Amino acid sequence: MTRGFAAAISAVWLAFSFSTIQAEEAAADAQPSPGEAAWAAADAAKQTGPAKIELRDQASLQLPAGYIYIPAREGKAVMDAMGNQTDDRFLGLILPESQAGWFVTLDYEPAGYIKDDDAKDWDADELLQSLKDGTEAANEHREQMGIAPIEVTRWVETPSYDASTHRLIWAAEARDKGGADRDPSINYNTYVLGREGYISLNLITAASAIETDKSAARELLSVTDFNSGKRYADFDPSTDKVAAYGLAALVGGLAAKKLGLLAMVGAFLLKFAKIIFIAVVAAGGAIMKFIKGKKEAAEGAS
Repeated sequence: MTRGFAAAISAVWLAFSFSTIQAEEAAADAQPSPGEAAWAAADAAKQTGPAKIELRDQASLQLPAGYIYIPAREGKAVMDAMGNQTDDRFLGLILPESQAGWFVTLDYEPAGYIKDDDAKDWDADELLQSLKDGTEAANEHREQMGIAPIEVTRWVETPSYDASTHRLIWAAEARDKGGADRDPSINYNTYVLGREGYISLNLITAASAIETDKSAARELLSVTDFNSGKRYADFDPSTDKVAAYGLAALVGGLAAKKLGLLAMVGAFLLKFAKIIFIAVVAAGGAIMKFIKGKKEAAEGAS
């Protein structure tokens, strides 16, 4: 993570901390804003690792120490407060107890059994072009929603699929179309396939931090497993639904829709720092000690 990026997050933490204290001093009985209420609910509902996280009736995630899970209901409220819509596929958020500037969204897509036989014939250049084309096609909708159009520029990590564990990983760089962001945000996309659909764990971070932060995404993917009877190997061709698309679609057209999140990710990451604030406070330390540490960090990064 660049010093500037870290300093920006520190500044947001500091501003949020001071505004919270001032609000409490000004009116102890005042009603919280929707955003404050969402963060407070997330703090109350969070689960801290190590813990077993049930992902509906489909799978479980063995949350390691050092991570925090925010359940779907509270996570949805947090996402809504930050201007990012979710749907019934959303399973929650994961963030670090540390001050690292990343987070992971979890989703379950009941698409059916996804055939993975096309993975052996993948061409990385063709997949990248498909992703670029899909992103360009989705830009019209983004503009209608008042969101800046984006463009995919390159692979950050070329798609790789492990047929023995049915796990897919890929990452591409996307930025505002025609923009010159020196440190664009990255969606580091990971998937595990099951009998009736797939679970995605998507890590969002800064390009300058991806080489460090992607280890968290890989760790979380490795501890996510479908339940007995719901696993990829449990597929019954005589009774089970087969998805209308193959594995390549998770890198191409379908993936392009998700990249809309990156159009707002600069502001999103800064707003998300307020959620990280919850994790840091929950880990211990009085509020004034926390503010003092953030102030010193911001001054040191400048």
